[in-house]
Amino acid sequence: MVKDTTPIWVSLPINLGRITDFEWPDSGNGGTSPLLYSVGAAATIGAMGLWWMWSSRTSPHRLTPLVDPESQTRELPDGSRICKYLKTDALMRFIYQDATTLYQAIRRGSTVSKNGPMLGYRSKTQDSEPYVWLSYDDVISRASRVGRAIRTLDIPIGQESFIGIFAKNRPEWVIVEQAAYCFSNVTVPLYETLGADASSFIINQTNIQLVFCDSIDKVRGLVERKSQCPSLKNIVVMSPASDELTEEFRRSVENEGIILSSFEEFEERGDLNNIADQPPTPDDLATICYTSGTTGVPKGVMLTHGNIIADCTALDYFKNANLNNKDVMMSFLPLAHMFERILETAIFCAGGSVGFFRGDIRLLADDIKVLRPTVLPVVPRVLNRIYDKVMAEANKSVLTRFIFDAAVAIKTREINNWIVRSDSFIDQHIFRKVREGLGGRVKLMVTGSAPLSETVLTFMRCATGAIVCEGYGQTECVAAATVSIEGDPIPGHVGVPAPCNAIKLVDVPELNYYARDGFGEVCVKGTNVFKGYYKQPELTKETLDDDGWLHTGDIGRWTAQGVLKIVDRKKHIFKLAQGEYVAPEKIELVYIRSKYVAQCFVHGESLKTCLIAVVVPDFDVLPNAVSAELGIAGKSIQELCMDEKVKKLILDDIQALGKKAGLSSFEQVRDIYLHYEMFTVENDLLTPTLKSKRPQLRTHFKSKLDGMYVKLQ
Repeated sequence: MVKDTTPIWVSLPINLGRITDFEWPDSGNGGTSPLLYSVGAAATIGAMGLWWMWSSRTSPHRLTPLVDPESQTRELPDGSRICKYLKTDALMRFIYQDATTLYQAIRRGSTVSKNGPMLGYRSKTQDSEPYVWLSYDDVISRASRVGRAIRTLDIPIGQESFIGIFAKNRPEWVIVEQAAYCFSNVTVPLYETLGADASSFIINQTNIQLVFCDSIDKVRGLVERKSQCPSLKNIVVMSPASDELTEEFRRSVENEGIILSSFEEFEERGDLNNIADQPPTPDDLATICYTSGTTGVPKGVMLTHGNIIADCTALDYFKNANLNNKDVMMSFLPLAHMFERILETAIFCAGGSVGFFRGDIRLLADDIKVLRPTVLPVVPRVLNRIYDKVMAEANKSVLTRFIFDAAVAIKTREINNWIVRSDSFIDQHIFRKVREGLGGRVKLMVTGSAPLSETVLTFMRCATGAIVCEGYGQTECVAAATVSIEGDPIPGHVGVPAPCNAIKLVDVPELNYYARDGFGEVCVKGTNVFKGYYKQPELTKETLDDDGWLHTGDIGRWTAQGVLKIVDRKKHIFKLAQGEYVAPEKIELVYIRSKYVAQCFVHGESLKTCLIAVVVPDFDVLPNAVSAELGIAGKSIQELCMDEKVKKLILDDIQALGKKAGLSSFEQVRDIYLHYEMFTVENDLLTPTLKSKRPQLRTHFKSKLDGMYVKLQ
């Protein structure tokens, strides 16, 4: 069997929303992006600089690898692997003994920062305004106050009370989260892309009485679903406009059985209650993070304080980055998902600061410019856009492209020698604008949620002079199960097991993957692995075995260097480049309702942003249909399949069916290939039970699938 070694990321379920609309501001130079301007402008000086760089043969400081780069993991007696960074077989639970819960984490941050700035925000309308900061003690005090206010609603202290948060990233999100932890309550984030039905399901399953929202529109949405959510009794809106929270609107909400308050009003209620904090233990639940299920029913991933703190130990690999109380992180990836929350928690433990974007992805570039972060969580789509813009500028002339390629080659040579820096001549004169576009101070970039191509990863390492690492995981192990060690120059893998978990590969005989060959399903066991799905014990048993191993559904292989590559999926659900999960079989069931369609195979790739499909027409229907509707007659089935008018007829029909069935835009195929032979058991494209053999279909139609994606680019 030919093994596909293309990384397929189905991890860290981040819904990007409008993150893919991220644009760098116009430079005022004929529309040239500030990220790109220096590449063209510095062509001549760059040529001189490259010559100087080559001839001077400087010897800058090299990073000391965390472990031997050629042997990064070691095998345990049960066949699993851990990183050689761990000196014993014991897995890490925390980095700091005084921060073993999320409640303790920010208090440690207050101590080590001497009550430094913790949360920053800006006016939504003024680009020129600086960030305004809340100190650690401000946040701690306000969180306790909000926690006491929650008690006035007769919501009990402890693990049986769930607090809903339905908001974009902002200081109040963290304040409410910490307010819940002050009294050992459990947070339940909601987010718009779950859909109305899923949100109602979550509120009902967790019996939520109180939801904090960031807009009146979200309040209206919850009120409209009140009949489906009988437990919901209180909504707090974080920052309503002065003309939105009118008495008339309040009364209309109260008529539905919900009490509506502004955040300011609600926080003041905390002064009526002097009860002391009753903080959680590491074994207490911190959050239930819901992810989309293949059946449409969300799965509530139960994560304890200990799980989340344990996953933060992945940041212990970054010794040279040295997170400390001077670090500043930009927060724009959704806090409703664990990737962002893990990185923020790590920053808080170190006493650093987190600045929030203004909630509009179109303003992100300006927010970054003003904040000047040192730590930047990113997703591949953003990095791809930066790379595409730089390449567009570099390709404007032969000389500029020559200078660009030479600069990348020289920087790549440094990176291959474990040299990470931003102070060379090339950094200052060729790639300066790229760094300035990211604020000019970034030292650590962590990317997840989808695969990043090797070319783009290497370019970002060259252009930023920062440590750029990839991680892999899923919500069931909080976020990261593996991460590449800092300075590792080899792209195309997802690194070593996090210090809190071991990884083993398990045979998948039906796909011809065997652990003895270094291939198998990726399984995770450790202090970061979840406690199960909330009120879904059968689903928990399918994912978490009796020995505590989390079965991810991903197929991996160990490289000669002892790092993990993700090469396939055991399960059929996958993620597109923008972070959207896709269940292809659900889409296929919609499309085969078309009178023209006999069989359908929907395909997507995690480096691509759209779906394509192979469609086998109904041979009994198609000839007469195209004759009547298109006036095409006298052609064979094979000729009809090659006719663009026929393809458009079928594509339009299945897209219309998809829209009628409520498929999201990202679930609709953008192109199809019409095939003139049925999928059968005999041609090895169907199982004996007549189910599609997806790996074989991918292989069989690879050239056609690749061709469609090339055409769509």
